[in-house]
Amino acid sequence: MTNRTTKTASLFAASVLATTPALADGHLTPVSFGTNWVAQAEHGGFYQSVADGTYAECGLDVTIVPGGPQVNNTALMLAGRIDFYMGGTLDVLFGVAEDLPLVNVMASFQKDPQVLITHPGRVSSFAEMTELTMIVQDGAPYYEWMRSAYGFTDDQRQTYTFNSAPFLVNEDAAQQGYLSSEPFAVERETGWAPDVYLIADAGFGAYSTTIQTVAATVEERPEVVECFVNGSILGWYNYMYGDRTAANALIMEANPDMTQEAIDYAVAAMLENGIVDSGDTLELGIGAMTDERMADFYASMVDSGVVPAGLDISGAYTTEFVNQGLGLELRP
Repeated sequence: MTNRTTKTASLFAASVLATTPALADGHLTPVSFGTNWVAQAEHGGFYQSVADGTYAECGLDVTIVPGGPQVNNTALMLAGRIDFYMGGTLDVLFGVAEDLPLVNVMASFQKDPQVLITHPGRVSSFAEMTELTMIVQDGAPYYEWMRSAYGFTDDQRQTYTFNSAPFLVNEDAAQQGYLSSEPFAVERETGWAPDVYLIADAGFGAYSTTIQTVAATVEERPEVVECFVNGSILGWYNYMYGDRTAANALIMEANPDMTQEAIDYAVAAMLENGIVDSGDTLELGIGAMTDERMADFYASMVDSGVVPAGLDISGAYTTEFVNQGLGLELRP
C-alpha cells in the first residue's frame, strides 16, 4: 500500500468510523470476535484492522478468539462470552429453524471457498463430476444441493476422513477441499496441481465468513456493530490490496503452523477467484449482502431439503450496516 493510500484509510477510519459519540470519547470498547478455525489468510481482514489500528480509531479494542477442532465459538457467542462470530449463511437459516437469535451483519466473502478437486484433465466441468467417486464428508449441506441441482447421488459418495490418500490413488475421484488448503497440500505433496472447481461458481450462492452476532447486540449496541463492520470492511480492502505484512505476522503468531508460503497462496487464490471482492461488492463495497440473494439461496436450500419451507428469514440478517460503498476508493 502506498503512503497516500495508508493515509486515506486512516482518515476514513477517523472521520467515518469514530463519529458515534459512545465510541468517540477516547474510551476503547472491548469487543471479542470468534473465528471459525485457526488463524489463516482467510481471516486476514480482521487481523489487518487489529494490526493497523483501524478498529482502535473506531473506538474498539478487538480481541480475535481463534477457532479450532475443540472450540465452539458459536456457543460462546450465544452464551454471551464473545460478541461476534465468523459464521455463514446456513448458520443463520438453521438458527431460524431452531429459534436461535443469530444475525448476519456482514458477508466478508461473496463466494464460499469450498471446492472440489480432481486429477488434472480428468473432467472439464463441474457437471462432468457426476461420473466420479465423490469423496465428501458426511452431512455436507452443499452435497445435498449438488444432488438437487446436478444429479449427484449418495451411491457415488465416499466419506471424506480428511486424508487425501484415497483421492491421490484414484484418478476417477473428486475430493472436497477448501480453496487454499487441499489444493495447496496436494501440490506440495505430489508435485502436480489438481484441477479446482469452486462450488460458488457452479451456483452455490451462500455468503461465507460472515460477521454474525445475536439479535440483542444489534438492537442494544448498534454503534458497536457499525464500528466493527466498518472497521472490518476497511480491513479487508487493506489486506487484499495493500501492505498485509503486519496482519500476516499476527496470523503466524496466533498459528505457529502457518507459513508465509501458505498465506501467499491463499491470498492469490482469493484474489484470482473473487472470494472477497466480486459481484455486488464492485458497486456496494466489500461486505455486501442483498435481500434477493438471501431469498434465492434460501429457496435453493429448501429445494435441496436442507432447511424447511415457510421460514421467515428476514431476521436472520440485516443490511443496515453494509452496502454503503465504504472503502471503494481503496480498490486499485
